[in-house]
Amino acid sequence: MSKTIIISNRLPLKISLEDDQLRVTPSVGGLATGLKSFHKDGDSIWIGWSGLTKEEIPDHLEDEVKEKAKAEDCVAVNLTEQEVEGFYYGFSNRTIWPLFHYFMEYTEAEYNFWETYKQVNIKYAKEVLKYYEEGDRVWVHDYQLLLVPKLIRDEEPEAIIGFFNHIPFPSYEVFRTLPWRESVLEGMLGADLIGFHTYDYERHFLSSVSRILRYQVDFNEITLPERIVKVDSFPMGIDYKKFEEAALNHFRGSEDEQSELQRRLDLHLEATPDAKLILSIDRLDYTKGIANRIRAFEYFLEKYPEFIEKVRLVMLAVPSRSNVPQYQRLKREIDELVGRINGKFSTVSWTPIWYFYRSMPFDNLIDLYTSCDIALLTPIRDGMNLVAKEYIATRTDHTGVLILSEMAGAAHEMNEALIINPNNFEQIALTLKQAINMPKEEQIERNKILQKRLKRYDVEKWAKDFMSALINTEDNRRSFESIRISPKVAEQLIEDYKSSEKRVLFLDYDGTLVDFVDKPEDARPDQELIDLVTQLNDQKNTDVVIISGRDKETLGDWWKGTSIELISEHGAWMRQKNCEWELSENVKNEWMDAVRPVIESFVDRTPGTFLEEKNYSLAWHYRKADPELGEIRANELSNTLKGLVSNRGLSVLAGNKVLEIKSSGVNKGKASSKKLVGHNYDFIFAIGDDWTDEYMFEELPKKSYTVKVGIKKTSANYYVNDTKRVREILKSFLDK
Repeated sequence: MSKTIIISNRLPLKISLEDDQLRVTPSVGGLATGLKSFHKDGDSIWIGWSGLTKEEIPDHLEDEVKEKAKAEDCVAVNLTEQEVEGFYYGFSNRTIWPLFHYFMEYTEAEYNFWETYKQVNIKYAKEVLKYYEEGDRVWVHDYQLLLVPKLIRDEEPEAIIGFFNHIPFPSYEVFRTLPWRESVLEGMLGADLIGFHTYDYERHFLSSVSRILRYQVDFNEITLPERIVKVDSFPMGIDYKKFEEAALNHFRGSEDEQSELQRRLDLHLEATPDAKLILSIDRLDYTKGIANRIRAFEYFLEKYPEFIEKVRLVMLAVPSRSNVPQYQRLKREIDELVGRINGKFSTVSWTPIWYFYRSMPFDNLIDLYTSCDIALLTPIRDGMNLVAKEYIATRTDHTGVLILSEMAGAAHEMNEALIINPNNFEQIALTLKQAINMPKEEQIERNKILQKRLKRYDVEKWAKDFMSALINTEDNRRSFESIRISPKVAEQLIEDYKSSEKRVLFLDYDGTLVDFVDKPEDARPDQELIDLVTQLNDQKNTDVVIISGRDKETLGDWWKGTSIELISEHGAWMRQKNCEWELSENVKNEWMDAVRPVIESFVDRTPGTFLEEKNYSLAWHYRKADPELGEIRANELSNTLKGLVSNRGLSVLAGNKVLEIKSSGVNKGKASSKKLVGHNYDFIFAIGDDWTDEYMFEELPKKSYTVKVGIKKTSANYYVNDTKRVREILKSFLDK
């Protein structure tokens, strides 16, 4: 029976060492909670770091750490202090974290960090491969493990792999500054499904893949040579029921059961019943905008002094990465800001900010959520921000006001909150005033809508949606397997080839026999290819035809000295064995003078494009153009040309990053059919990679072996992944 393998930086449990004894406690993070049903109720294992370095674990307790993890269906990855320093505190949190949150000034591109990051990712992948069995589904999590999907894919090509990125993905202009950008993207593309919290992060990723790796992107699908990768957004929810029930129990509890924090909050509320408590909860991180939030609160008190002694900011900053210099500086800055503002505005009975720098137990968080009238959350950039959702879930009487930064992923789902720009102090001050004065009826109306939505799309629904989408990628893959030239299909193909009495091979050139290049003239065949095609052509009762959109001069020059039959410009010209070029169709080219200026205008407006002139066709190449701009211009040019040439007997062909205008009566289908006339071929093989080859696939007899290069919509009977596989198949045709 197949299982789910979950991989994250940390395990969903905390293993600590106290008095030479190991203590295991469950994690309370959103990820651990969200995947609880998959991990506990289903057949799954969770792979991650225990939290203890190799040096911290005494030799006699090493096996016990593994056993403690195993008891929870977990596998502990063993990391050294050096690995944690370079992998986690180094590349993960001093390179990827700041860059992905747009803090480029904090981004450190240290080669040693990168090397350690790679080695640790390999360690995680190897641990997965120890437990992987055919049919298992693998789910990799977050920015610490960006390379793991590909590392697993390299060893298990048929594995079903999902990856979820829990932080923002930056725009192309930011991401491109990363020195190892290609490796990171390729690592992520090892997955079948890549998930993000919001569509913004999804489109930034797709844009980077398109521009940096130049893979074809269609809507939310990336076409790789061997498979299709799906990219989608899945906004993560919370364990709504847990927070709602905790809030209800909080109000049911007796006075004796109250925490010390709740008693202090109640004393304040009794002393100043009309005062408002404003809640701020975050990890101490520069992405959270805490310093700006404090300054905005200061601005609010200066602009609206009537609220002095009427409001209080209750601020909880949870310690985080305290050994990273930027976090140390941020801690000092916040301490100074709180001290200055409290000194500036405090009265005998009132201080504007209650500041807590610590972690708080779950019950105390509920105390704060249920007691504070307003939640002020102003991250500069945040993948999701679950605190916003937790606050709303605990408001069981439906009161309370959420002020939320538009830069948080949660803002896309929580439109009923008061959405602000975290850098606009004027707007924050006005919004705080609006929140303080908001009637209860309006609060209830807004929160009921929010609660209904959050309750419906909770963290378990998020996890189920992702896994369902991952399973669908498995089904989509199966739809291609029926026509893929697998080893078994290849055996039959070779047998049919060898047993045939007369055979013909139609071979497209660019994208089939050779990979695409930026400049068409750089695609000259290598000696290995020339020798391979020549040997095939020299076989008894075998005709090899290279059928291409290339002009006859180029094709003839590249294959001079061979007797291989050539068809150029999609069928306009033909060179039979040991003969001269002949015009195959009655075509004209006087139309080119009228069309050329139109294409030249697009060349001028679209950097990276050029016009290729052939004898009887014109081709506009846009492979080197910006991918998005190239597609926009291609659509625009196609529509313009279709209107221009519709009554001239011409057609516009869309190839692989090229638009070609030629005579409507010329195509590879017609040319290949002509070749069959007068010959009694009992084996017909045709292979090509783009839409111009579809004419050939459709025109050839049904018994033919028609093959598409790459995973694309096609009328061919079969497909192969890439040009490497094409050559492997052609080599297999040679006599042993």
